Amino acid sequence: MLNRRGFLSAAVGGAAVAALDAQGRGRQPNFVFFLIDDLGWKDVGFNGSRFYSTPNIDALAARGMRFTNAYAACPVCSPTRASILTGKYPARLGITNFLPGKHTLPYSKLVAPLSKQFLPLEETTIAEELRIAGYTSAAIGKWHLGGPPYYPEKQGFDVNVAGTDSGAPKSHFFPGWNGNPPIQAAQGAYLADALTDAAEDFIQKNAKRPFFVYLAHYGVHIPLEGKRELVGGYERKASPDDPQNNAVYAAMVQSIDESVGRVVKRVEAEGLGAHTVYIFMSDNGGLASAEYKGQRATSNAPLKAGKGFLYEGGIREPLCIVWPGVTRAGSVCDVPVTSTDFYPTMAEMAGVTRVIGAPRDGVSLTPLLRGRAAPKREALYWNYPHYSNQGGRPGAAVRMGDWKLIRWYEDRSVELYRLSDDPGETKNLAEAMPEEARRLEASLDRWLEAMGPAMPVGNPDYDAARETEGLAPAIREQLLKGELPTPGK
Repeated sequence: MLNRRGFLSAAVGGAAVAALDAQGRGRQPNFVFFLIDDLGWKDVGFNGSRFYSTPNIDALAARGMRFTNAYAACPVCSPTRASILTGKYPARLGITNFLPGKHTLPYSKLVAPLSKQFLPLEETTIAEELRIAGYTSAAIGKWHLGGPPYYPEKQGFDVNVAGTDSGAPKSHFFPGWNGNPPIQAAQGAYLADALTDAAEDFIQKNAKRPFFVYLAHYGVHIPLEGKRELVGGYERKASPDDPQNNAVYAAMVQSIDESVGRVVKRVEAEGLGAHTVYIFMSDNGGLASAEYKGQRATSNAPLKAGKGFLYEGGIREPLCIVWPGVTRAGSVCDVPVTSTDFYPTMAEMAGVTRVIGAPRDGVSLTPLLRGRAAPKREALYWNYPHYSNQGGRPGAAVRMGDWKLIRWYEDRSVELYRLSDDPGETKNLAEAMPEEARRLEASLDRWLEAMGPAMPVGNPDYDAARETEGLAPAIREQLLKGELPTPGK
């Protein structure tokens, strides 16, 4: 059988791609992928949050493997989403910024390149890979990878609920979001609940065949709107001694947690618990800049900065994976992993022996999930040649073992950190350890040459006194006060 691009496929649903469960029974695992928007590394209980209530997420993590060094491929959303679906680095795809992501700083030192405005149909997605293996797939929630010709149903998904080119809803309450996203609900309904309804419905209708549910919540992205009955409790709980103290954001996190609990309960009610793999992840760091009405959504401390920055707070994510019958409950993995790894991991779990869209930049995490040695690769890489809405500067980064190097494109300066000793990136060791810095820079250069990404260029209208014009006033104030990091500081 040929797929729509002419690749030779395995027999749909056949034994050639059937995976065996722990008891040796032939059944392909279902996949439920929870992708949360702008959820920070510290925003869940299993990573130490004392303010947010995430009992269902924490219970899920306790059933499988928790990853302490998990990364998004980009500090903003669309590129990471593309990396999850294709297994490729954003730099290879040409999708390096959120969409549309135009350059909005007319007086900055550099002019950033324009990111590709859609995920090309020529790219093979994990939904297409799994379709060939006999799966039915649903994309529920945020898509943000191009307009109608590039919607989920054109990229291998059988069902698309609420996925468009939009990166944020008009509101998290109906009818406030009416049309953005395009999903109907009862008066006063909360968006996370409506998406969960759709996920439960899809699981129930497809319980007798292998399925892939990509539940990409619009929460906890701005606008900051939580259920009133939840907000009050967090207002009473908030403490000035805890940098996580935004009660509205906390209510949004709780609604996401309740969604996770409902979906897991539905899977169990259908008798599919032993055959369902869960992945829980965020697309970038938590929003630590005052982007929404002068409010800071969360704090990623002890990690540095947040969404839009190449520091750890912008790219390190909460991640847990549950693979029933294989992964030991309560296990913890410190090996650095990234969002490009999900495609090859899911493909291997499903029994796919020959992927249809090579090359891929990710590696399968199945050895780690089985408690075996880490897959071999030199390093993890990032290229973000843009000025972010949150105050971040254009640059590239590499993590190799315990070491991380960031190169800033404005002046080609570098920062070097040993994350095992300094996860908060407080001590720049570039001058003290020049040989280590050169080693990581050489690796980064080889990777950039292989990717061939579009790069920023000099701005003829550069004005140092006006370079932050275009950012939200509250973010400019944060930068002025030193509340947000700038290169070299």
